[in-house]
Amino acid sequence: MADDWRAKFDAEVLFRNGGGLQVQDFRLDVGHDGMDDQDLAEALVRHLGLLMVESVRITRRTFLKEAHKGSRGTATSPGPRRLVELSHDIRHGMVTYPGLPGPEISVHLSREASREHYCQGCEFHIGRISLVANTGTYLDTPFHRYADGPDLARVELASLADLEGVVVHLAGDGPRAIGSLAFAPFEVAGKAVLVHTGWDRHWGTDQYGSGHPFLTREAAEWLVAHRAALVGIDALNIDDTGDGARPVHSILLAAGIPVVEHLTGLEQLPAQGFRFHAAPPRIQGMGTFPVRAFAVVPGAQP
Repeated sequence: MADDWRAKFDAEVLFRNGGGLQVQDFRLDVGHDGMDDQDLAEALVRHLGLLMVESVRITRRTFLKEAHKGSRGTATSPGPRRLVELSHDIRHGMVTYPGLPGPEISVHLSREASREHYCQGCEFHIGRISLVANTGTYLDTPFHRYADGPDLARVELASLADLEGVVVHLAGDGPRAIGSLAFAPFEVAGKAVLVHTGWDRHWGTDQYGSGHPFLTREAAEWLVAHRAALVGIDALNIDDTGDGARPVHSILLAAGIPVVEHLTGLEQLPAQGFRFHAAPPRIQGMGTFPVRAFAVVPGAQP
């Protein structure tokens, strides 16, 4: 076709867990002849399905007027489904974020006291819990960062539940900072993008509170530009807690993209092909609250 272009270039790819890849005179279908090195790097990573990419250096870039050769696709088939738990338990006195008080769980009406209200043999338990909103696995809405942003009661349910999901598996390797190239292999528009760092293995220990992985400002800008619906991570914070500006929260929540922190169990999920749910109660005037996060994955229960 008249508007078909192909990029021809050399590239050196370095991976977060060590090693690299080099290509020479690589040809790639592109939409126009004005793509810069960053655009080509993302296109290369996506086309080859490369995971855990740290950097891509493009050299000898030219554009050719050639017919497109097509690209690969994936498909899923219907069948049995299984549920995967992605939330931490909430327990009396537990620490989620260092410096924040743990929840206080007590009894409002005991089973013994309830017996005087009901027929013989009938009893009930009514509990009481007092907690800060940032407890356990929780959702951040735009109101958490911005006074005029939607709170828990105003965030659309479609932004929190039955979302097609993507997991970026980065556990155990590479630097703490996670840049945009980690996401480049995936189509993220309208999807829940979950970052599997493996940091949840430290949950409940002092190690969990420091040295955790985080997203960069560049990654947040990329996720906004590519229209992610929700972003989650299995670590203490999606931002570098040493940066008081909290750029990732600021950028994502300004764009209306909710954030889920302190996920767990992401190693159980495939990279794609599942549905994600993380809906909190509808509470006015609050920006964060615990969720029961879970995924629906094709396949029978083990």
